[in-house]
Amino acid sequence: MSVIISNIGELVTNDPADGEGELGILRDAAMVIQGDRVVWVGPSADAPEADDFYDARGRAVLPGFVDSHAHLVFAGERAEEYAARMSGQPYAAGGILTTVTATRAASDADLRANLTRLVDEMARQGTTTVECKSGYGLTAADEERAVRIASEVVDEVTFLGAHVVPGEYAHDPQTYVNLVKGEMLAACAPYARWIDVFCERGAFDPDQTREIIEAGVKAGLLPRLHANQLGHGPGVQLAVAYGAASADHCTFLSDRDVDALAGSETVATLLPGVEFSTRQPYPDARWLIEAGATVALATDCNPGSCYTSSMAFCIALAVREMKMTPAEAVWAATAGGARALRRGDVGHLTVGARADVLMLDAPSHVHLAYRPGVPQVAAVWRAGRIAW
Repeated sequence: MSVIISNIGELVTNDPADGEGELGILRDAAMVIQGDRVVWVGPSADAPEADDFYDARGRAVLPGFVDSHAHLVFAGERAEEYAARMSGQPYAAGGILTTVTATRAASDADLRANLTRLVDEMARQGTTTVECKSGYGLTAADEERAVRIASEVVDEVTFLGAHVVPGEYAHDPQTYVNLVKGEMLAACAPYARWIDVFCERGAFDPDQTREIIEAGVKAGLLPRLHANQLGHGPGVQLAVAYGAASADHCTFLSDRDVDALAGSETVATLLPGVEFSTRQPYPDARWLIEAGATVALATDCNPGSCYTSSMAFCIALAVREMKMTPAEAVWAATAGGARALRRGDVGHLTVGARADVLMLDAPSHVHLAYRPGVPQVAAVWRAGRIAW
C-alpha cells in the first residue's frame, strides 16, 4: 500500500536541492510512502493519489533521528554515582566496572528486555535508527551475547570489548588486549559491523588501540573510536589515520585535531548529554563546523555518564551550550548521524530514502530547541510503518 502524508507545514528533507536552506525545507508539502520507501515529495497541491491518507494539519515533518552512539546492553543502574557527581565527585569512567558486574550476572532475557525497553523509549521520542555497543561484559562469552542480543533489536552493532580493562586483568592489561583482539573478536565479529576502542588515559593507550583496531579491520569490521573525552590525547588523530567513520566525544580538541577532522571523512560525533551529566566542558561545535568538519549528535545513552535516550534533549543542549543553530543541530541529529554510520538510506526524506519519519506536534523544527523538555512527537514511522 501507498500512503500520502499531506498538509505538512514544514518538511525537512535534508537535501538543499529539494528546498530552502541547508535542511532543504519544503512548505505546504506532501510526501508519499510506498512500502518502506519515500517515493515522492513536493507541494501538497501537486501530490499524486495514494491508497491511504494522513493529514499533518500544518505540523513539521523531518527524518527520524539517527542515534549513532549508545550503550544499551546492560543491567542495573548507577543513580548513586550520578548523585555523587552532582555533589562534586569528578567523572573518571571508573563506574563502568559496576555495570560490568551487574551485566555479567544478568540473564539473556533480562538484557534483551532492558534493551528493547530503551529502544522503544527512543522510538517514542523520534529515533528510528539506533547504534548499540557492547562493552559491559568484558569476557568472550559476555561480549558475544551482548552483540548477539543487540543484533536482534537494533540497526547497527559495535563490538566494544575495549571499553575498560576489567578488574581481573588490572595488573596484566596486555593479556586482556590479546583476548579482545583474539578469542573475543572472533566470537563477536559475526554479529557486529563496527569495532570501537575507548582510547583514553585509564582505558587503552595508543599502541593498544592500534592493535585492537587493526585486528578488527582484519576481521572485516569497520572502525570508530571513543576519542578525547576526558582530556587531550591521541584518539582523534588515530581515528582519522585509520579512516574511522567517527571520532566520538571530541570534548578536548587541539588545532591539529580540528584540522585533521576537517580534512577527512571522519565524523565528529558530539554527545552533549554526557557533558550535562558529568559537568565537563561542552565540545566546541562552532569551531568544528566553521573549520569544515562534519558533526553528528548522539545520546550516548548508558547507565553511568549519560542516562538519557532523548535526541531532542541533545539538540536543545547543542543549540544552547555548543552554539549550534537549530538547523545545524537537527541536521547533525539526522543526516550527521547517518554519515557517522555510513548509511545513505536514512537521515533524509528524499525519493528512495527509507521512510523513517518524525512528525512534530509543532509547526517547525526550531521547536525542538525552542521548547526543551516538552513532549512534541505527534507520530513516528519506521520503514514506512507507524512505530508510535
